[in-house]
Amino acid sequence: MKLFNTFVLALTLPLAQAQAISLTADPSLTGAAPLPQVISGQTAQPKSNSQFDDTPAPVVPAPASRMFGAQIFSGTGGNSASSIGFNPGYVIGLGDQIQVRLWGAFNFEGSLAVDPKGNIFLPNVGPMKVAGTPNGQLNSLVTSKVKEVYQANVNVYASLVQAQPVKVFVTGYVNNPGLYGGVASDSLLSYLSKAGGVDTERGSYVDIEVKRGNRVRSHINLYDFLLNGNLSLSQFADGDVIVVGPRQHTVSVQGEVFNSYDFEFRDGTLPVSEALSWARPKPGATHMTIIRQQGTVKRSEYYPLSQAGGRFLQDGDQLIVSADRYAGTIQVRIEGAHSGEHAVVLPYGATMRQVLAQIRTNSMSQLNAIQLFRRSVAERQKEMLNLSLQKLEEASLSAQSATSEEANLRMQEAQLISRFVAKARNVVPKGAVVLNESNLDQVILEDGDIINIPERTSLVMVHGEVLFPNAVAWQKGLSPEDYIAKVGGFTQKKGNAKVIVIHQNGEADDADNVDTLQPGDELMVLPKFESKSIEVTRGISTIIYQIAVAAKVILTL
Repeated sequence: MKLFNTFVLALTLPLAQAQAISLTADPSLTGAAPLPQVISGQTAQPKSNSQFDDTPAPVVPAPASRMFGAQIFSGTGGNSASSIGFNPGYVIGLGDQIQVRLWGAFNFEGSLAVDPKGNIFLPNVGPMKVAGTPNGQLNSLVTSKVKEVYQANVNVYASLVQAQPVKVFVTGYVNNPGLYGGVASDSLLSYLSKAGGVDTERGSYVDIEVKRGNRVRSHINLYDFLLNGNLSLSQFADGDVIVVGPRQHTVSVQGEVFNSYDFEFRDGTLPVSEALSWARPKPGATHMTIIRQQGTVKRSEYYPLSQAGGRFLQDGDQLIVSADRYAGTIQVRIEGAHSGEHAVVLPYGATMRQVLAQIRTNSMSQLNAIQLFRRSVAERQKEMLNLSLQKLEEASLSAQSATSEEANLRMQEAQLISRFVAKARNVVPKGAVVLNESNLDQVILEDGDIINIPERTSLVMVHGEVLFPNAVAWQKGLSPEDYIAKVGGFTQKKGNAKVIVIHQNGEADDADNVDTLQPGDELMVLPKFESKSIEVTRGISTIIYQIAVAAKVILTL
């Protein structure tokens, strides 16, 4: 069994992460010979003679955690090098390297290591104790000792250049617990990053301890760092232990806030005002909802934000911040042929007739063909189009075949329809609302509506399944067929095309029901698709018609 364990260890060590060191293989703990260092990203990959594709599947990134604090370890901080600078409060320790320069009557320059007794030795001066001295006082200490021997004509400069490397245990609820190397001045965040960060599902961001021996040296709350920028500076020594505790109580804050996260707290309750200070409500936020699960019963409480004082959250609560605002006015865009402002502010509930009274028309304004575009209508048109496309796909894929030849034809047809559906899903409806002069008082405007006043024109547009799609000068008394003849006629048999007329105000008619066209009208010659499945044929024809009317686009297969 011992031989088997040795073999398993030999296999697994080359695949370990570079920064994590096996606890049983540390020379300082067991006396074993130092292990060869493995460089992250350069592990040997065994060659495979398999005839199968051994390419590893792409790594799917894990969804971002909602836990506040997880973002600390989402970058590349764990791969950064150790700190090379030292704060003035860093305490000189054994093994640190001190750079000393003397010049003047006596010259000397060298890097001196702090020996096991805490001293450095200067020629002609002797030993001087520096261990335990704050870095900010190092130069003055060395200067005073040199002045005891050389009272004049000798200048002194001393600085800390390298700290003694240390190994720190990181354990508890972290992703990769283990022993990690660094220097004494490295921060707590550096060691946590090397260990893969706090476990976002189980670990705590507010209950972290630093231990030396059996004594707790400090308690760390990372929220104090995230929210206030405060992080106590710990000077680590060999064998120190960082312990990340289990997750404490949590509340979820959502809605009209800048920091929509799950927050952790240590006490049994959390003041609502403190949770709001962490989440930072947006300027328009006015109210909050507290949702609490009590046994099998879910309860909700609703308050203005001004009443947050004196209220408390419990473990598992949800705090939803909302903006209860009622529209007092709306803004409508005015586009097209007019000479006035391009935005009009109206009272909530204003009608089309009221806004028309404020529009400054000009000689080119076509007032009897005013167009209204609405976002909510466009969204509804898109929903209906997607529903039709879904039904079409289902019909094409469920078609039955009696023979293998027919099955092949069905498969080709399904592929053709699939490409058509993909193109159709990219169509963006305009959200046009067809207006009628007699009901303008009943058309209530919505915020964000766009009113377009068409420009007078003397052209008729003809496009779609014709030989030469073009604009044709309007002539009184000409029928739709006359205009189609002027652009070369149909590209297919007349009976295989569906022709619709779209007037300037957005109204659509079947060309068979229109005797003559008016200036600004559009003729759209739609393609005809035939399939053995009546449902597929009807579905494609309906979708082509919907797209032509809603987006003024002719889509072909």
